[in-house]
Amino acid sequence: MSTVHVAVGVILKGAQVFICKRPCDKHQGGKWEFPGGKVDSGESALEALARELLEEVGIQVVAAKPLITIEHDYGDKRVCLHVFTVSEFTGEPAGLEGQPGQWCALNALDASRFPAANVAIIEALVKG
Repeated sequence: MSTVHVAVGVILKGAQVFICKRPCDKHQGGKWEFPGGKVDSGESALEALARELLEEVGIQVVAAKPLITIEHDYGDKRVCLHVFTVSEFTGEPAGLEGQPGQWCALNALDASRFPAANVAIIEALVKG
């Protein structure tokens, strides 16, 4: 089984983060997530992040820095999440692919409502 590389954006505005709900027909559907998507061949994780956030939530990344890299095996799928904090951006994020999106206080993130691979992201954010 090959590993899917995914660029993930933790979009921050003060003490809030923008999250989206995964479509029910997708892997881990119905759970909340930090937006992002697959890294294409020949693309860096940062390039994928900028492309995916523009496509998925309609923002242009101005400043992003690596937060954490997570490898996780779901049994039916292996992922490597390249997670970035996005501290500066233009536009206002919204679910452009029909997915619900919302701002959530960092201290209100409930790890049980996210895919298992995202728990380490929430822990890294809480530690600050």
